[in-house]
Amino acid sequence: MWYPKNKQELKKTLNSFINPNPKKDIHGIIVPHAGYEFSGAIAGKAFSLLPKSEKAIVLTPSHYITFRGLATLKTIETPLGKMKITPNPYEKLDYEHAIDNQIPFLQLLEYKEVLPLVVGQITNKEAEKIAKELSKEKGIFVISTDLSHFLSYEQAVKNDKQTIKVIESLDTNKSSQIDACGAYPLLIAMHLCKLKGWKPKLIEYKNSGDIIGDKSQVVGYASFYF
Repeated sequence: MWYPKNKQELKKTLNSFINPNPKKDIHGIIVPHAGYEFSGAIAGKAFSLLPKSEKAIVLTPSHYITFRGLATLKTIETPLGKMKITPNPYEKLDYEHAIDNQIPFLQLLEYKEVLPLVVGQITNKEAEKIAKELSKEKGIFVISTDLSHFLSYEQAVKNDKQTIKVIESLDTNKSSQIDACGAYPLLIAMHLCKLKGWKPKLIEYKNSGDIIGDKSQVVGYASFYF
């Protein structure tokens, strides 16, 4: 279970993660999408910085099917209600947990509309083209990725530090050094930031070993704002 299915319990959980502190000149965030018990607090620190807005553009990797380019979702509904989806031309998928896990945060913050984009396989040039198209969208960007998966604690920290360095540097030529399930959404985000003159800044990094204590095989989580 990714998050509580009871409405009141979900609200209580979200409120434990979010301490609203809107930041000026913030355009988007990068957050994890694991179960809330693992990464909800890390994501919450980024969502806490968001200003009031009507719309979010959410980009995540695809975990269930392989395809090229972009897809979206048919409908979005959580225990907090339905979310309006921006009309778009993309193929419609039934579900993607990386999208779904962001929606309750946005609903608690009273966002009314979302453009949910599931990112399939893309080239660097395709990522740049998508970024140019998305730069015309008005709203807050939410990019979601977890970092390294199922490595030892020490190796995960090493790999994740390298990934964080690449994200912060916006060096798209080093995208092959990114060890993350959301490498393609991150590549779009990096091009978008370069295009708009935005700089990602790390908010917090932890891995599952820090959270649950089992350091044999861990998953990395980080949050940024830009």
